[in-house]
Amino acid sequence: VQLQVSGGGLVQAGGSLRLSCAASGRTFSRYGMGWFRQAPGKEREFVATINGSGGSTYIADSVKGRFTISRDNPKNTVYLQMNSLKPEDTAVYYCAATQRLGSSYSTRVDTYDVWGQGTQVTVSS
Repeated sequence: VQLQVSGGGLVQAGGSLRLSCAASGRTFSRYGMGWFRQAPGKEREFVATINGSGGSTYIADSVKGRFTISRDNPKNTVYLQMNSLKPEDTAVYYCAATQRLGSSYSTRVDTYDVWGQGTQVTVSS
């Protein structure tokens, strides 16, 4: 599978953005999907993850209540809806795919084998 990320940009604090991650291939539903972010000078950190069917999700505490992950398997796409954005959400956002745990989700960076190219999200104060 290959991943193409879109939807980043510049937004004011309190605003919203939706990131999309489109996957190639016919086996998209067999992958757990995750969103991660990396700010300058910091390690890549987990944001949200979803299992293959879309029935189970896990959201990082830092964004819980503001960010939502979802997927549309017929469209081979996973989304990250980001609301009430804060300046500390500024980072490059990546989507990733894993089959290490079957189609289950994962919060660990090292369980993901395929990564999208990343998209910049900048939140101004």
